Amino acid sequence: MVNRKKYMDMLTRMKDHQVIKVITGVRRCGKSTLLQMFRDSLVEAGIEERCCISVNFEDIRFEDLKEYHRLYGYIMERLIPGKMNYIFLDEIQAVPGFQKAVDSLYLQDHVDIYLTGSNAYMLSGELATLLSGRYIEIRMLPLSFREYLEMVGGEKRSAFQDYYRKGGFPYAAAIQDDMVRSEYLKGIFNTVLLKDVVERKKIADVPLLEAILRFLADDIGNTVSVKKIADTLTSNGRKTTVATIDGYVQALKDAFILYEIGRYDIKGKQYLRSLEKYYLVDMGLRSLILGERSMDVGHVIENIVYLELIRRGYTVSIGKFGDQEVDFIAQEGRKKIYYQVAATVLDPSTYEREFRPLKKIADNYPKYVLTMDEFPIGEDGIDQVNIIDFLLEE
Repeated sequence: MVNRKKYMDMLTRMKDHQVIKVITGVRRCGKSTLLQMFRDSLVEAGIEERCCISVNFEDIRFEDLKEYHRLYGYIMERLIPGKMNYIFLDEIQAVPGFQKAVDSLYLQDHVDIYLTGSNAYMLSGELATLLSGRYIEIRMLPLSFREYLEMVGGEKRSAFQDYYRKGGFPYAAAIQDDMVRSEYLKGIFNTVLLKDVVERKKIADVPLLEAILRFLADDIGNTVSVKKIADTLTSNGRKTTVATIDGYVQALKDAFILYEIGRYDIKGKQYLRSLEKYYLVDMGLRSLILGERSMDVGHVIENIVYLELIRRGYTVSIGKFGDQEVDFIAQEGRKKIYYQVAATVLDPSTYEREFRPLKKIADNYPKYVLTMDEFPIGEDGIDQVNIIDFLLEE
């Protein structure tokens, strides 16, 4: 079992603070395991087991608690007076109206609440209204390359080739048999698609949903509009509308399968309203959807870098500078970093294409070109860094 140190540290820092901790992320990225690890750490630190109340709504033993009054009563009966009680509710979105139970539990003395959910929909509507200012969202992703290497061991470049192909779902990464791993990923994919997208959003046309996801998986790293998706699918015989595509794409985003990134005009200092990019939550799922094709190396590593930047807590956008583009602007408070990502810049024309936009930006924020090249060089204050080394940074 790999130690998800970053997430454990976040939970430890927030322990006993009067704020609800909401861990969100795609199914099977490790949320349940994280809760169990944190609960175990509390017991090891001397917290009595009876003060740790856990309910996993994927476990049939708790089927009766999927009614929020019963859930509230179950927890209240088990609270220990005079002691801090730690409540862990896993996949809470399975309980209609859970917000009301959580809000009432929050009002009790000596209660520390931890929730997990696999759909962003749980953070909208009543939860946002009832618990506004009372919760912190911790966004969890599948394994980073650093975590993956810690789990599988071995030489880092060889491990990266596997990570690039297998992805970072914790259990899938440990499976050596390609067929078994493919079936496991297929199970994740079908569960997410059916439970977190089709059922929750009442999707009527599942083949259309799959066609949209296949289109975007094949087009990661390219600017695209909802209209372009609709036009392309219609020309391929899947007649649809922009409104339908927009709703289906939003459903995929809400299930944490798909991430959207907007564009920022560096010269004009404003966000643009068209031509977003989309990235997938995991490259193992992309391999499942499209097959393990070796093409598009640059866009796949771009996807991996994007996920790493949001893991590190950055807000990420695409940079537009005139008619040129910077792959990522990563911001955290006043901190800003520019990144270009390419498989290689050994070819002089590619080198010029990747470095040129960064050279034109006049500010003094750090600028990097990330590549797979073994002997990176830089110029004009722009550092070229090997992507594997970047991913393994503290």
